[in-house]
Amino acid sequence: MVSYTLRYNAPKKKAMDFIAQFESRLPEHLRRVFRSLDTPFAIQNYLDTVTYKGEERDRSPLNVMLDNQGHCLDGGFLAALCLWRIGFKPLLLDIVPDPGVDDDHVLALYQIEGRWGAVAKTNYIFLGFREPVYKNFRELVMTYFEHYVSIHKRKVLTGYLRPFDASRYTHLNWAWDEAGANILYHKHFYGRKPVPLITKSMAARLSPATDRVYQAETLFTDLNESFGNRKY
Repeated sequence: MVSYTLRYNAPKKKAMDFIAQFESRLPEHLRRVFRSLDTPFAIQNYLDTVTYKGEERDRSPLNVMLDNQGHCLDGGFLAALCLWRIGFKPLLLDIVPDPGVDDDHVLALYQIEGRWGAVAKTNYIFLGFREPVYKNFRELVMTYFEHYVSIHKRKVLTGYLRPFDASRYTHLNWAWDEAGANILYHKHFYGRKPVPLITKSMAARLSPATDRVYQAETLFTDLNESFGNRKY
């Protein structure tokens, strides 16, 4: 496996202090896990071991690790924290359907040699990791378009929220304080106007996913945790 470590910029003191406070709250075995996540791909592999739970609770990154469960929002902020530790900014981007159609999906971004990639906690196998080969955010986001399929086999991705820098909100202690994390998530991260990806007429012309495609898209998916099926 190629190591990218030497290509990262060293975290600045603010980041190191924040991350050290986070690490101090982890039990030793999880501290070792956290410190072992030294590439974006390693972070993705770890997120894939975390149980997906689409519940209303939005955990802090600390509680995602302690509980070994989460969803794309809290898992995404954990991924951003992991990326921050190895020298990337903790940037997050939300890709969104029309309201009430499906869940949004949070990506933790990283950039190498001027190209963007992503890491994500997901219930769907094709909505996770992206290599850092995309020129801009729209180009990256559109790689999720054909895979963003609802339980009704509709392609529902219509927009995205511009990248959000979580390093500006260390005063909220969002990495370990769940109350602070929820202020960050709901007051600052959400509520911004999305950038549209397609027009309404384009959306009206979209074909549904075929049965075979839907079976592929939902391979290893717990459909009981999907939007429209969840009981809570």
